Amino acid sequence: MLEVGTKGPDFTLPDQNEENVSLGDFLGKKVILWFFPKASTPG
Repeated sequence: MLEVGTKGPDFTLPDQNEENVSLGDFLGKKVILWFFPKASTPG
């Protein structure tokens, strides 16, 4: 668990268009990350 204000580790994931996006692409900007389970799975 990260403390508020701690820099998160850089990672890269595909977006909805299958283009890679890295957390580092938003350096210096405020970012909200929202993770959710795949559709049709319990969670």
